[in-house]
Amino acid sequence: MTASHLLRLSFLTLWLFTVAAGALTQARAAEKGYEPQVGQEGKDVVWVPTSQALVNKMLDLAKVTSRDFVIDLGSGDGRTVITAAKRGARALGIEYNPDMVELSKHNAAREGVGDKASFVKADLFETDFSQATVITMFLLPEINLKLRPKILDLKPGTRIVSNSFTMGDWGHDRTATAGEHESCTSYCTAYLWIVPAKVGGTWQLADGELRLKQSYQKFVGTLGSGGRDTVIRNGMLRGDQISFSVGDARYAGRVEGDKIEGTIKSGGNTRKWSATRTGKPAPARS
Repeated sequence: MTASHLLRLSFLTLWLFTVAAGALTQARAAEKGYEPQVGQEGKDVVWVPTSQALVNKMLDLAKVTSRDFVIDLGSGDGRTVITAAKRGARALGIEYNPDMVELSKHNAAREGVGDKASFVKADLFETDFSQATVITMFLLPEINLKLRPKILDLKPGTRIVSNSFTMGDWGHDRTATAGEHESCTSYCTAYLWIVPAKVGGTWQLADGELRLKQSYQKFVGTLGSGGRDTVIRNGMLRGDQISFSVGDARYAGRVEGDKIEGTIKSGGNTRKWSATRTGKPAPARS
C-alpha cells in the first residue's frame, strides 16, 4: 500500500470517527431532552412558564369542558394544552420555537393525551384560530392589543383567558387569582373576556327603531316609538346574549348576525320581540 493510500485511509478513519462521535453526542442530547430556560428569548416574548395553579384557574374561569376546542397562543412547554386535554377538550398549542413544539409533543405523549393535544410551529399573527371556543395566552400587553381586533372578530361567545395582562380599554368580564398557598408566587392573576356580538347600528322593531352604539360588551342607545325616543339603560352583552331596559320593561334576547329574537318582561307579563338590523353592523369597539 502506498503512502497516499495510507493517508486517504487515515483521513477516512478520522472522518468516520468524527461522524460516530457526533451521532453519539446527538443521541445523548436527545435522550437527555431539551430543557428550556426561564427568561429565554422568543419571537415576541421571553419564556416564563405559567404556574400549574394558574393554568387550572384559567381553565376553570373559562369553564372548559370536553365540548371545547382550546387554542393556547404561545404554548411554551405545552402545560396549558395538556391540562385542557386532560379535561377532555381538544387542544392546540401555537408556538414559534420548534424545540418547544417537540418538547410539548413529548410531554403530551408522556401524560397520555397525545390524541387530544397537538402542537404546531407557527406565528401568532399568521395563524387562523377562528375555530377555537377558548383561547388562552400569556403575552405582553402590546401583543394582546395587536391581537385584539382579530379576537373581536371571533364568534360571539368565544372565551379569552389571559395570564396577568389585560386588553387595554376592553374591560374583562371576570377575574381569578391563585394564591401562594397554591404555589403561585408571581403572575398569579387570570382575566376572562367573552367575545361580544356586534350590535352597533340601527335595528327595526315591529313598533319602533332601536339605535345602538357599542363599546365592547356594553352599549348605549335609544328606542324610538310613537314619535318619542327613550334612552335605554343597562345595555349589556354576554357573547350573543343581549339585555337592556327601557322604562320598566326588561329586554333580553339572542343576537344572530343581523337579527335579534327574545322576550320583554314588564309588569309581570312576558311577550316576544324581534329586530332586524338595517345597514352594516358597526365595530364592537367605538
